[in-house]
Amino acid sequence: MKPSSVVIIGAGVMGASVAYHLAGHGWRDVVLLDRSAMPGQGSTGAATGGFRAQYATAINVHLSLLAREKLHSFKEETGTDPGYLPAGYLWLATTQAELEELRAGLEVQRAAGLHEAVEVDVDDVQRLNPAARCTRVIGGVFCPTDGFIAPLQILRGYLDAAARRGVRVKWETRVSGLRHANGRITSVETDGGRIDADVVINAGGAWAQAVAGWADVTLPVTPLRRQVAATVPCTRLPADLPMTIFAGDGFHFRVRDGRVLLLWPSPGVPGRPFDIAVDPQWISEVTLMAHDRVPTLQDIPVDVAASWAGLYEMSPDKHAILGRAPGMENFFLINGSSGHGVMHAPALGGLLAELVSDGRFSSLDATSLRPSRFAEGAANPVSGLL
Repeated sequence: MKPSSVVIIGAGVMGASVAYHLAGHGWRDVVLLDRSAMPGQGSTGAATGGFRAQYATAINVHLSLLAREKLHSFKEETGTDPGYLPAGYLWLATTQAELEELRAGLEVQRAAGLHEAVEVDVDDVQRLNPAARCTRVIGGVFCPTDGFIAPLQILRGYLDAAARRGVRVKWETRVSGLRHANGRITSVETDGGRIDADVVINAGGAWAQAVAGWADVTLPVTPLRRQVAATVPCTRLPADLPMTIFAGDGFHFRVRDGRVLLLWPSPGVPGRPFDIAVDPQWISEVTLMAHDRVPTLQDIPVDVAASWAGLYEMSPDKHAILGRAPGMENFFLINGSSGHGVMHAPALGGLLAELVSDGRFSSLDATSLRPSRFAEGAANPVSGLL
């Protein structure tokens, strides 16, 4: 294959965002490599499409605000509607400890510029989501500008706009290794031949650890399987119902494409790439939760054939890993978003393009996401709820 100035491994939403933004910085001969046959066959296609700025660390709030800013101009810039619907995120507490943690997160959010997030009482909860059973709820928090996005539309928008800027995408291309010497990647080995490169970017998602290993770079990213139960099509709940999350155990639900999606982060199963089958026992458990907490769904069955599973790419502190790989001058990482990848892709892709192009972040200070932080003992704080 012919040489490229930039090779991006992984053409999901993260790789596509980086490619689009790099081309906007004037980079030419940018190529995206992906083993899938077409867009959306990895983790991006399995995403449920939530979008929130309600986080418990300032950097994640800032990422969401930057991403939201980019979503507002996305259609004008790419020609594709990102599907942003500010239906809100409603977090519910059933214990005082949960409520105090939500309040602590609210303080972080307001300090970071998310001024519209508010605490709500039980009456507010019933007004915002009349379908939720509130017998054990004592309060919560709500942000009206959180809501939903369309992952595949964002992916398509970035890929199409990147192509118009000259970016090439090579589907059904398997990367098998990275050649490196003297602290630099010299070429990328694929089943279609070797590609010499000035810059290599790891956007491998849940498979990023293996990519980094080819360069002898330690990357603490592990795949974690998550599952989604979808009801049969119904009109029982409105499409603009807020994403509603029970803070104690993480059970949450939303409406998408005429179905209610039921989600519950039970202990995940590492690995199992491309296994989209859903565990029947998990389906039974999450259905019982839904019937208890959303009584109007008691006679609405789950459509097992329409349910699915996908992979998160987890980092130790559940924050993205963004920046130059330690010890490799021209190898950059954009990994470990831990379930926040699609919503933060507009921000993270733009930030990495700034770093690659200018040697620094200019949109916001993202140094707390640097890959070296774990070795330095500077991991970000992990919140159990947000």
